[in-house]
Amino acid sequence: MEMISRSSSLYVGDLDASVTEAMLHEKLSPTGPILSVRVCRDKLTGCSLGYAYVNFQRPEHAERVLDTMNFDVMNGKPMRMMWCQRDPSLRKSGVGNIFIKNLEKSMSSEALLDIFSPFGTILSCKVSCDEKGSKGFGFVHFETLEAAEKAISRLDGMLINEQKVFVGHFKSRREREAEVKERAKEFTNVYIKNFGSELDNNSLSEMFREFGHIMSAHVMTDESGTSRGFGFVDFERHSYALKAVQQLNGTEFKGKRLYVGRAQKRRERQAGLKRMFEKMKRERLALYQGVNLYLKNLSDCVDCEVLHKEFSPYGTITSCKVDVGLYFYKSDRSVLSAEFEECSVWCAEEATKAVSEMNGLHHREQALIRGSRPAEERETGPPHGPRHEQKDVPETESAALLHRLPSKLNIWILHDSTGPPSPAQAHIIRLIDGG
Repeated sequence: MEMISRSSSLYVGDLDASVTEAMLHEKLSPTGPILSVRVCRDKLTGCSLGYAYVNFQRPEHAERVLDTMNFDVMNGKPMRMMWCQRDPSLRKSGVGNIFIKNLEKSMSSEALLDIFSPFGTILSCKVSCDEKGSKGFGFVHFETLEAAEKAISRLDGMLINEQKVFVGHFKSRREREAEVKERAKEFTNVYIKNFGSELDNNSLSEMFREFGHIMSAHVMTDESGTSRGFGFVDFERHSYALKAVQQLNGTEFKGKRLYVGRAQKRRERQAGLKRMFEKMKRERLALYQGVNLYLKNLSDCVDCEVLHKEFSPYGTITSCKVDVGLYFYKSDRSVLSAEFEECSVWCAEEATKAVSEMNGLHHREQALIRGSRPAEERETGPPHGPRHEQKDVPETESAALLHRLPSKLNIWILHDSTGPPSPAQAHIIRLIDGG
């Protein structure tokens, strides 16, 4: 493979957010003349993104800095340097990039570089970390595929800091997901839950033995040895596992409904749930897009029956809800409660027609204001209009007003967060709670 030509620019990553261009220039310039330094920042906030590009006068100056100052600590964090690659195709191709997992928690990027550097020139090396420290895996990107192959053949399955590590070619998320789907078609490990404390390892094994030869059966327990209500059974063949899932999933076991399915890793389960919820959200938005009407400025006598009568000529109404609340303003203008009313119409065309004909129409001497908008777009503050003037209500009067409210009203108490509720607020809360 052709060697990659050296540039005179370095990528400097894992920088502390407080590091500036001037600080980097001061740190690196004694090693070699610098033409420019640029710390990459967020366009909106101006905050550092944690990496920078440094352009040196000559490639040998950049190489000297890379050899002598890589992983030097700056503002409490070690800088990670690598050659700046103008062409992103090398990174995206993954050629020469390897993945290492099951690393000991104390393993640093610098130590990983020392371990793998004998096999060839390294473009980048990083141990993945979070706020708690090392996540137990890392990446090494070699300049050539031959160097990567040599590292894999020599270090895969070897002990590093007394831990057996896996070393293999890096695979993109798409490739990994494709492999997971292929493995799912031939699964042998079965996950069982909702059997309470009724089963142990032996009884779980006996329960599934009829479906085929079992390699292992394990019930998960807590620190006291009590069953946590779920476990795993690993079969010798996929056909045995598939048969167990088909016959036992959803069956009743001592008054409980069992779940029996393919065992999944946590990341796979989370990804599946995320896809499911996103699909449900899209379907819900598509179903109700443009069909919900928001109403305000209704008179006190308007209820669901009145709304149904007024809006039914425009189409079938699937739901209608009037939530009437009473809200007060203290002397500091803070809100104690709020109010809204809404009605849902079946189809977007019917909703549009209702809005165009009914918006601003007076009902019992009050103008109705209607619009079509999702809940997340509504204002979080109280609605303002002719009916909702900001008035200072004495605390004793506010408590008395509550007694005169109709039954089955929804009331939101939003007392001042800087202190405990006032006596009137506390009285309102007690009335709502039935005290």
